[in-house]
Amino acid sequence: MTDSTIRTHSDERRETEREESLEEADERERCPECGGRVISDDEHGETVCVECGLVVDEDEIDRGPEWRAFDSAEKDSKSRVGAPTTNMMHDQGLSTNIGWQDKDAYGKSLSSRQRQKMQRLRTWNERFRTRDSKERNLKQALGEIDRMASALGLPENVRETASVIYRRALEEDLLPGRSIEGVATSSLYAAARQAGTPRSLDEISAVSRVEKDEIARTYRYVIRELGLEVKPADPESYVPRFASDLELSDETERRARTLLKTAKEEGIHSGKSPVGLAAAAVYAAALLTNEKVTQNEVSDVASISEVTIRNRYHELLEAEGGAPA
Repeated sequence: MTDSTIRTHSDERRETEREESLEEADERERCPECGGRVISDDEHGETVCVECGLVVDEDEIDRGPEWRAFDSAEKDSKSRVGAPTTNMMHDQGLSTNIGWQDKDAYGKSLSSRQRQKMQRLRTWNERFRTRDSKERNLKQALGEIDRMASALGLPENVRETASVIYRRALEEDLLPGRSIEGVATSSLYAAARQAGTPRSLDEISAVSRVEKDEIARTYRYVIRELGLEVKPADPESYVPRFASDLELSDETERRARTLLKTAKEEGIHSGKSPVGLAAAAVYAAALLTNEKVTQNEVSDVASISEVTIRNRYHELLEAEGGAPA
């Protein structure tokens, strides 16, 4: 018997076993009475047919926790597992942290000698968490990303994406000749735009430790080298935040969106700052809906000059069909 014949028989046997296992799995998912679909009822520990109501299996094992919690604080106190892994920490959250409370398992305060010992252990624990210069770099950068994201009110998914972008930049060796803060800020700026919650360069530079020109230069370099697909910022994505900060109504927000859509159809948005267009649209919409808001207030919220708001305001109203009487 040749090797090819042996392989053929072996393949046929594996294929037969796979088909049998698929048939068995399909039979388990079907009702033995009517052939209908069965579902698992976790609350009662039963497997039930959705067609005829037959209880196919009962007394199933509940693989969830044996305790109940009625709020997040109680859930955290009863849970006996750690947090999920995350890219927002340099070690992905897999290391051990020594608490700072200086109390034992029963809540009693430690003695002076024990406190000194715990402090030394914390110091060594921090040193061991960052084994080399690359991990120290990552730890500093991810701390910067978290700090800036908190200051800008960006959600967790943006922080996660920014952390992944920075990790890629570090792996691709893009940092030599550039500051850690600059690449971290550029990563956050790119992540915010990718997630549809953009922040202007002025807003980013206000919370960053590097200058605006360096952020823009590093941002262009990072997206080019990593091949990131970042679409141009949509002026409409700024409108909800501006309207919320100015405490304007939903009607005004909708009107601002309509003005921007008309501007896109007329093509006047090309080559203009999306922040300036959004600010002007919010200002124009407030006037059209008889809400009191000044150019100075809009300027403070959008971090853009009043001259830009006035210029874009007239262009938006011309595209809409004329200024209000």
